[in-house]
Amino acid sequence: MPELVRVKSMMPPGHVRTPAYLRGKCGIIERALGEFANPERAAYRLEKEMQPLVRVRFTMAEIWGDAAENPDDTLDAEIYAHWLEKAD
Repeated sequence: MPELVRVKSMMPPGHVRTPAYLRGKCGIIERALGEFANPERAAYRLEKEMQPLVRVRFTMAEIWGDAAENPDDTLDAEIYAHWLEKAD
């Protein structure tokens, strides 16, 4: 069974790699991609912090609501795990 996750609705200042239009949206984890240095920390030359990176699949209906031209089409985004939370 696919794991349903929600992108956290954070708006931190500075270098952020998660698109604002996906924050607060729910998708399913399509696959795990491994662990990588967190680019949000690397941009400021802070200590490298390894984070899992996952590919999350969103429907256009989830992202754009009633404005979606093709609601069942999907978008995949690679998002670091610290941006995700379990969704019900």
